[in-house]
Amino acid sequence: MRLWILALGTRMPGWVEAGVSEYAARMPPHFQVQWRSLPLARRGRGGDPARWRREESERLLAATPAGAERVAMEVTGRALSSEALAQRVDGWLGGGRDVALWIGGPDGLDPALRPDWRWSLSPLTMAHPVVRVVVAEQIYRAWSIQAGLPYHRAGEEHQHHA
Repeated sequence: MRLWILALGTRMPGWVEAGVSEYAARMPPHFQVQWRSLPLARRGRGGDPARWRREESERLLAATPAGAERVAMEVTGRALSSEALAQRVDGWLGGGRDVALWIGGPDGLDPALRPDWRWSLSPLTMAHPVVRVVVAEQIYRAWSIQAGLPYHRAGEEHQHHA
């Protein structure tokens, strides 16, 4: 089972790469998280956001492994507690099926995309670089809960000393 995090946008600040790498390095070998950055559609003045969303969604679909469960990150999606996400992660690990998590570009995802479900991190609108770091941390947190590790219970002061 692999979790594919397919994110639109290729030029991320160093702090984003560092944050994502930090949590990716903590994942166990049996839960592989593969990050893939996909190019945004070329934008110009007086452009067409609907066309950009279609083009970017085609890239997401092309990068999604056949048969994978498809999860769209959307502000209007289903909000999950960390424990509920841990249950999903447990199901993913037990099911053996790949999962593709789609993070859209600045104009969002094409409404024509048909994910298996839609996940919202928060009702807040977040910058896409921030979403990457939050997703990386939440996936690690969910795995640590289902694995019975203390990470999810420790306060910030304890996490640095663990």
